[in-house]
Amino acid sequence: MRFICLLVLFFTAAHTFAQSDSSKSFKISGYIESYYSYDFLRPGNNEKPDYNYNYKKHNQLNVNLAFVKASYHAKRLRSNLALMTGNYAMYNLSAEPNWAKPIFEVNVGVKLLKDKDLWLDAGVMPSHIGFESAVGSDCWNLTRSILAENSPYFESGIKLNYTNKKQDLYVVLHILNGWQKIAITNDNQKPSVGVQVNYKPSSSLTLNYSNFLGNINSGGASAFRTFHNLYAIYDASPKQAFIFGFDIGTQKTNNTKTAVWYTPVIISKINLGAKSKIAARLEYYSDKQQIIIPTQTSGGYQTFGASINYDYQISPKILWRSELKKYDSKDPIFKYTQNSHGQTTATMALILKI
Repeated sequence: MRFICLLVLFFTAAHTFAQSDSSKSFKISGYIESYYSYDFLRPGNNEKPDYNYNYKKHNQLNVNLAFVKASYHAKRLRSNLALMTGNYAMYNLSAEPNWAKPIFEVNVGVKLLKDKDLWLDAGVMPSHIGFESAVGSDCWNLTRSILAENSPYFESGIKLNYTNKKQDLYVVLHILNGWQKIAITNDNQKPSVGVQVNYKPSSSLTLNYSNFLGNINSGGASAFRTFHNLYAIYDASPKQAFIFGFDIGTQKTNNTKTAVWYTPVIISKINLGAKSKIAARLEYYSDKQQIIIPTQTSGGYQTFGASINYDYQISPKILWRSELKKYDSKDPIFKYTQNSHGQTTATMALILKI
């Protein structure tokens, strides 16, 4: 019933505003990302560790993400509805009720001022945190960073967002249901808040700051979480570009001291030609108190990661990707047939845009 209500909201809003807006546009699109991944530790259950939510399956052909999306855009209204399936939906939304698990996007936005780019959007939307998304073709690397896998990919709530006339400044205020949540639970949690400021001082540089502040449920107790996401995207030349990112979070309950986790990451991309490119990533994730990634080890999650990938654009709608990735951890956290400090995976993906 709730899902039907979301559908009715989307199509009613689009139909209502279509009556009076000659600039209206309606679009149907699709996305399919199939993959094969091999973990050289050969997990017995054919699944990678719990803190991986994409490309989860080992040694089998699978679908990471597939969705169909309907979008409506007019001068004073915009609306999106996207339904999905695949590993991302199965694992990243495992805590959501069944009615919410197929939802990739459901949102409606209204432009508040005629001569200002000021919008109010509500619904399920992509997260305002991070430079990576669930859509693989939008990311420089084939697999997501540890940073992205363990911070929100999506959020639900409302956002007030403004873009200036030069389109070099984008500012957003969010009121959210919580840390990556769609369904509102019965634990009387207060709404969370978030801010994003995205600034482009030049055509080659983008600077971004995003945050999250709110209460979450941690082991049955209420905990206050803060999270800060900073990154810079620098186009050094037409052929080479860099991303520098850093996240830091804190969490505290009434009975515990403040715990801190952080993660720096650097990514370099080189365009080899019109159809091919390579990208490399170095990252480190430190969560000694095991707030985000529980390991049940003395040192918690302290892991270095390195990856390199090659992409080839077969056609405007078909992308081939391949990647080799290595993790090295302080503790033996990769628990398959035996404990290991390291993990190596090789992944290939074929992406089709419709």
